[in-house]
Amino acid sequence: MKHILYIITFSLCFLNGFSQTKKKETTAQLASKFYSQKKYDKAAPLYKSLHATSKNNYYFKLYFTCLVQLKDYEKAEKEINTEIRKNKKRPEYYVYLGHILELQDRQEEAAQKFKHSLKVISNNKSSFILTANAFTQWGYYDLAQQTYLKGRANLKGEMFYYELARTNYYLRDYEQMMAEYLNYIKADEKKLDRVQSNLAAALRLDFNNELRDKFKLMALKRVQAEPNVIAFNRLLIWFFLQEGKFANALRQSIALDKRTGNEAVKILSLANMALNNLSYKDAQDAYSYLLGKGEGTPFYEQSYLLNLKASYLYFIQGKHENLDEGEELSQQLKSGLEYLGNSPLAYDLAIDYADLLAFYLDSAQDAIMSINKALKIPRLRPLERDKLKTKLADIYVYAEDPWEATLIYSQVIDANKKNTLGDEVKLKKARLGYYLGNFSWAKAQLDVLKASTSKLTANDAFELSLFIGENSDLDTTDIPLQMFSKADLLFFQRKDSLAYATIDSIAELYPFHSLVDDILMRKAKINIRNRNYQLAADQLQQILDDFSYELLADDALFMLANIYDYNFGDAEKALGLYKQMMVNHPGSIYVVESRQRFRVLRGDSIEEDSPKENIEYQFFEGI
Repeated sequence: MKHILYIITFSLCFLNGFSQTKKKETTAQLASKFYSQKKYDKAAPLYKSLHATSKNNYYFKLYFTCLVQLKDYEKAEKEINTEIRKNKKRPEYYVYLGHILELQDRQEEAAQKFKHSLKVISNNKSSFILTANAFTQWGYYDLAQQTYLKGRANLKGEMFYYELARTNYYLRDYEQMMAEYLNYIKADEKKLDRVQSNLAAALRLDFNNELRDKFKLMALKRVQAEPNVIAFNRLLIWFFLQEGKFANALRQSIALDKRTGNEAVKILSLANMALNNLSYKDAQDAYSYLLGKGEGTPFYEQSYLLNLKASYLYFIQGKHENLDEGEELSQQLKSGLEYLGNSPLAYDLAIDYADLLAFYLDSAQDAIMSINKALKIPRLRPLERDKLKTKLADIYVYAEDPWEATLIYSQVIDANKKNTLGDEVKLKKARLGYYLGNFSWAKAQLDVLKASTSKLTANDAFELSLFIGENSDLDTTDIPLQMFSKADLLFFQRKDSLAYATIDSIAELYPFHSLVDDILMRKAKINIRNRNYQLAADQLQQILDDFSYELLADDALFMLANIYDYNFGDAEKALGLYKQMMVNHPGSIYVVESRQRFRVLRGDSIEEDSPKENIEYQFFEGI
């Protein structure tokens, strides 16, 4: 019987304790909610109650902060004095008292309390950190600095590098901040990621480049003065990558690799980063360095393939006037295909090779033969095979064989009814109908594609459908639209001079037609492809100035931002244009990439994703 009574009593006590704990959690959550909503009058009594029951100093500090925010200085002073009387060895409470005195314009008293807080700090690390944090919380960064320096002097082996670096950042003493960070990673290279994260945050706010200039100078000096400290090299490489200066980063990486022999992975990552950010020449240099290590080394095959990809993208971004360079590149790609043999890895290279032959070297038949050969590669996945066939159909469009192109497009569509490739090829087929002047049929196909799960495909379909609808339902004939579609086909076939002349003739024959902004856009695209960037920028700006209400406004804005970003190297102007895109066109297809480039240019990070096609190719491959 006694045993049963004991169990009942224990259970009741347990449930009562659980209920009290649950109540505390509920009160704490409610207080936190009010605090985050800045409802300090409601949060204050809750935190006072929590402190009274738990004796947790964390709740008292929040309670005190609420009183400060409510400007109830008299009550705050009374409460902090009460806590000090309970425990005179909490130096951070003297900081709180000093702060409330200063808020009441009692400067001399406040200074005495601050001085006393430094005097009563216990000789242990946590006491120094708590006191410094209190000074930092209320904005007394110079006193926080004094606290850490005293800790450095009093505590053997405790240097407070990281804490002092953060404090010097608040004091805007960037030189001393950098010195502390450099000493921090010298003492422990494992802290490099932490330092990089904090520096990235600081660089985002470095609008006048003051920090960047000091960082680069100090890091270079330390690299030269202490070459054995690998962490300095790594930090400097990281900085160059944030700046998008891949050549500088590569030089440092190669120098480091020659000392350690262990940088291949990082150099490959750097190369991929450069490729992804359209710095093709820098990517080539990085891949070439890895290839120079020999065939038996890791990453050789990957570097070999990506070097060819970089070479191809570097060539197609140019004016393509040097056919000898194009022929030399085609031999390199051909050798790459021979090197890979029947490997499934050859399929992507085969697409680039065929594209180069047809669209840049005017060798459509050789391109067709190359694709047909690639289609015989064993172990190709169905999707890879269909991508090869899609490129084959594109080449038939170039070769002015629309019927063969239509047949192949239809085959790919039938095989890919449940994935994005099917929709992409439907768009190509509809665009081919537009090229051929079958406007009603093309528009019907495009209207269906507006519901595509691929946002890019849906957007392109919407724009082309709207374009056809706006320019084929007029009281006049379809002649201007027919001329325009012919110009677009010529552009697809890379017959730029003929395309430009056709567009010019539309402007002359129909000066008041609704195609004016579209004519400007097509001219801009042709000029970009031929690297006449200033003329293209002027035409895009004219669209923004005169046709800001039209559908092409976001396209023009994004293209203009890209020109200033990648071609003019004007980061400040590009930043403004990307920001304008996010603010003025929040629903645009280009917002995601605009936000990414905005963050990169602001110094947040550099993309390390897998290589992407260059901007020009994205814009023009399927106009």
